[in-house]
Amino acid sequence: MSSLSMSLLRGAVTSPFKRAGRSGAALPAGRASLPPARSAPGPLASYSRVCGFTEPEVLPLTYPHVLGFPLAMRVMTGRAFPLPVLGLVHTWIDITRHRVLHPEDRLELTAYADGLTAHRRGTEVTMVTEARLAGELVWESRSGYLSRHTTGTTTAPAARTAAGTENLPAVAEWQLPGDLGRRYGAASGDRNPIHLHPLTARLFGFPRHIAHGMWTVARCLAEAETGIGAGTGTGVGEPGRIRSVRADFRAPLPLPATVTYAAAGPAFEVRGANRVHLTGSVALDGS
Repeated sequence: MSSLSMSLLRGAVTSPFKRAGRSGAALPAGRASLPPARSAPGPLASYSRVCGFTEPEVLPLTYPHVLGFPLAMRVMTGRAFPLPVLGLVHTWIDITRHRVLHPEDRLELTAYADGLTAHRRGTEVTMVTEARLAGELVWESRSGYLSRHTTGTTTAPAARTAAGTENLPAVAEWQLPGDLGRRYGAASGDRNPIHLHPLTARLFGFPRHIAHGMWTVARCLAEAETGIGAGTGTGVGEPGRIRSVRADFRAPLPLPATVTYAAAGPAFEVRGANRVHLTGSVALDGS
């Protein structure tokens, strides 16, 4: 059994004994790390296919997050972690790379928890993942994960939505199949039950299973890298030029679904018929 599977099993066992929102909750101080290693070709190819990345010589900007996910899970399923890991919802992510990465790079990965924040729908934890080459920090991400529970407050958290995403022009329409969560889960290792099947999602308050937030933002970056709309400001057209991305997962994206990818300049969003599911913006090398 893989270390990630062991973490998921541990999370399933320990989650019922953890109560989100308890007073005096503190995060573990330790960090989880993996020694330097190259990306395995098979899993990377599967991930690229399901997300739409087409350049095999450049590591997708989002992929170190996938490589570091078992470490984040190790922290979040540990005895000292105060929130139940089952049902956690990914709410936002900031990613920055400090150099273009390649599949043969031997990345040393570290993950740790870096803060608990009150949220109008529960408690949010910030998780940090870092990648180093020969000791040099070359990639980093910060992510918010929400544990939903009754709070007795309607105060909204500080806004993190990327600016300039209102009324963006449509670039592409995506048909998302009902098995997308299972396919992405197999490629990434993230088999949170809210993404896999309607029955397992209902156990955590979702009427249907929902797309992974990380699939959605990765698909947006892959779409931008194809150069669709290049010359009109909606496409990058060159893999590896995106230096950073900020994304907010605004509303769950139930599966199956038909959604629109919209973009202009650095801003992008994914929207359905009645709501916006994701907003974000990118920064390019040289900008």
